Amino acid sequence: MSNFKDAKREHHSFLAAAEKRALIWIAYRIPDCISSDHLTALGFLAMIFAGLSYWYARWNRWALLAVIFWLAVNWFGDSLDGTLARVRNRLRPRYGFYLDHVIDAFGMTTLFCGIAASGYMSWPVAAAFLIVYFILCIEIYLATYTIGVFHLSFIGFGPTELRIVLATGNIALFSHSIAHIRGHAFLLFDVGGVVATIGIAIVLIAATLKHTRMLYLAERLAPATRAEGQSVA
Repeated sequence: MSNFKDAKREHHSFLAAAEKRALIWIAYRIPDCISSDHLTALGFLAMIFAGLSYWYARWNRWALLAVIFWLAVNWFGDSLDGTLARVRNRLRPRYGFYLDHVIDAFGMTTLFCGIAASGYMSWPVAAAFLIVYFILCIEIYLATYTIGVFHLSFIGFGPTELRIVLATGNIALFSHSIAHIRGHAFLLFDVGGVVATIGIAIVLIAATLKHTRMLYLAERLAPATRAEGQSVA
């Protein structure tokens, strides 16, 4: 436990640099009575309310706009908690890493169950997305442990960009819930969910191959040798 070494964070999303400056600016202005744990809890509650707002949108589409608000609150809490800890030099790397990602797992499950319950996305598409998403999470966490690098983004997209994409989808969904493709009608969020699932699957395969090769080369075995006349029992 005492020899724990925090993994290197790699974040190269489109908004990463501007977001980092904004978060540091905000962190220095957060009252002392607010801690990183408070922000983590706020981000988690916001994700729950986003899922509930999707569910309520089944009867009132104005709840789709409430989802956008809760996504913004989630960004504030989830993105700022670690920055606040670093600014105040109150780091707890094991606790923070574990809690943040366990909460993310529960939050994403709640969010996509809410989307499916809204009727704007079918349950099979929501389930497929969650399965591929969680497999990618497993790959990321295994790579963090074995390679010592924690990837926060892929091909320019990180959590913030994904929130923006989802919020943009909500605005489109507010007026058009159906997409017409080659004469066939599909739920707009089913189309988006399938595209997102395929995209994540491609990233997953690419990351798995890359990291497997990296680890294989790092731990390449020398040719096995056997002494003359030695037998294997």
